[in-house]
Amino acid sequence: MDMLSATPVPTTAIDACMNDGFALNSGLKLTNSGVLLVGGEAFAWSPWTTPHISGTGLVNAKGQLEPSEEAWGVLGLVWPKPDLLVLGTGRGIVPLSVKTRQRIAEMGIRVEVQDTRNAAAQFNLLATERGVQNVAGAMVPVGWGMGK
Repeated sequence: MDMLSATPVPTTAIDACMNDGFALNSGLKLTNSGVLLVGGEAFAWSPWTTPHISGTGLVNAKGQLEPSEEAWGVLGLVWPKPDLLVLGTGRGIVPLSVKTRQRIAEMGIRVEVQDTRNAAAQFNLLATERGVQNVAGAMVPVGWGMGK
């Protein structure tokens, strides 16, 4: 029995994870970018373009995800805040730095880190079950070099 069969899929559901971007079920296709899904809206998200840390600008010297404060700008502005952020880190799982985890927790948001393909599937399911106001997603493309 499919209990969610009558529930409409959010327009920000991820239909495809590509090496360089994403296709959403709304018809939007983002290339050369990640995607930040908040409150039923989709934003191009490229946190690696802020070179505050040597190297990629996203992974610190310990191999932990540590984007700049600006990467979370939309999450800091939206109200009400989502309960959960599903974070996709590319081809594999990259742990969050303590600083990043604290920054997200200070906003009152729990975070779940997975590889991008699994994070996209989890976001789609939770956004359908709980609603797009309660679940946010931040995904880097599968082909981006973080999680090799």
